[in-house]
Amino acid sequence: MRVAMIGQKGYPPVHGGIERHVAELAARLPGLGVEVDIYSRPHYSDADGPTTLEGVRVRRRPSLPTKHLDAISHTVMCTVDALSQRYDVVHYHALGPGLLAGAPRWLGRSATVTTVHGLDWQREKWGAFATWVLRFGELASARLPDATIVVSRSLSDHYRDRYGRRTVCIPNGINPPLVLAPEIIKGMGIRPGYVLFVGRLVPEKGCHLLIRAYAALPADVRARHQLVVAGDAGFTEGYVKGLKAEAPAETVFTGYVHGATLAELWSNTTLVVLPSTLEGLSIALLEAMSYRNCCLVSDIPPNREAGGDTVEYVPAGETDALTDAMATLLAAPERRESFAEQAAVRALAEYSWDTAAEATARVYREITSSL
Repeated sequence: MRVAMIGQKGYPPVHGGIERHVAELAARLPGLGVEVDIYSRPHYSDADGPTTLEGVRVRRRPSLPTKHLDAISHTVMCTVDALSQRYDVVHYHALGPGLLAGAPRWLGRSATVTTVHGLDWQREKWGAFATWVLRFGELASARLPDATIVVSRSLSDHYRDRYGRRTVCIPNGINPPLVLAPEIIKGMGIRPGYVLFVGRLVPEKGCHLLIRAYAALPADVRARHQLVVAGDAGFTEGYVKGLKAEAPAETVFTGYVHGATLAELWSNTTLVVLPSTLEGLSIALLEAMSYRNCCLVSDIPPNREAGGDTVEYVPAGETDALTDAMATLLAAPERRESFAEQAAVRALAEYSWDTAAEATARVYREITSSL
């Protein structure tokens, strides 16, 4: 079976949950009888042709690299290319790219899948027109593909209630943690025992809330616990500039990190804080839990689904409550330890990329069985 992945920025994954999701599936699908072509944007990665993964190929196609046109222009180019390749399945990721999920069905006799990673029209960076287009993309994701995959039960409930659409819930996964001593990060000026944020620096991830809450902590607490922000802009350079201007002196901005550097950050933190107001199902939260960390997160349904009763919650968007919760947890090592132990057990028992890949391959087989 040959499958095309369209909608992710590219491969290998540099940043972004969708890119990580696609890469993890691609690492496993060939072993399940599925060859994968990953469409990639030229400005995201230089990789082209065969990868180090047997059965996986990267196809670089152009886009208009602007905030509003990057994703949709690339999706159009990739869809046109995919029509000539005679894929068994064309798999779109996210609401915007999924607007074209009808084309391979109608013009190329390929089955199509759309994976919904979140309700993108709710993101604060979009203006009125882009929000309208993405809301139409939500409708398209319920009507156009042969199968609609969602990454959380809350998204599944949304599609059932709003559209009467039966979806397949395939949560994101994690890999076993690689616990590392703090070597790379010490060279970055980071001392173990910090407060950690990992994610794209866009408004809905709530980093501005964390910076303001952290700034309100007593000076002696900030002196003992640096704030480390691991991530960078997603066409939000002005927002990032404001974060850096507002951040206390104890804050370290690392930019995007991955591999051993990210593993070191997960391995040596005292508290992970993820105050997002919008999620599909946070890979960062699942990874933080797997590394046996105490996690403080916003009280939104996808976080409740991921964390259960093994993480600490704070009302979304409430800075004062976030400050109080951080202060309480930083002063209570026994409470942090209790959360951390339970979180690791939950994450490693319930979330697996192997399981996600097997479920995805099963969807492919079901929708192509009648073609």
